[in-house]
Amino acid sequence: MWQRIQTLYLFLSTVLSGLMFFFDKAPGVRYTAYIPYAVLMVIILLLNLLALTTYKFRIFQFRTAVLAALISFAFQVWIAVDFFTADSSLIFNMTAVIPVISVILNVLAARNIMADELMVRSSDRLRSAKRKKR
Repeated sequence: MWQRIQTLYLFLSTVLSGLMFFFDKAPGVRYTAYIPYAVLMVIILLLNLLALTTYKFRIFQFRTAVLAALISFAFQVWIAVDFFTADSSLIFNMTAVIPVISVILNVLAARNIMADELMVRSSDRLRSAKRKKR
């Protein structure tokens, strides 16, 4: 499990998603203070945990990683909209870009998961062709 690079990508994405619960969006404004943000963060965290632990089911792991990336991207867009529509006196922290990093890590993980799946399918195809010759 841990010898694959996609597991490390998913682990980093999960850790970053979990750390969002402890960070502030702006000084004195926590992400969890707004319930829809908290719900999205829980969904993203659960999808990342699910993708991290289902390494034996590569297609399901791929789909959950992609879904987590899409929801993280939507969360980042929502944060960006809040940033541009907020008061000019409200200063956002650098933690507002964590969903972008999570999206990148999930996409990299999904890419490597699919590469592994294609490699397994290719080797299975070669094995079955070799068996048919005998």
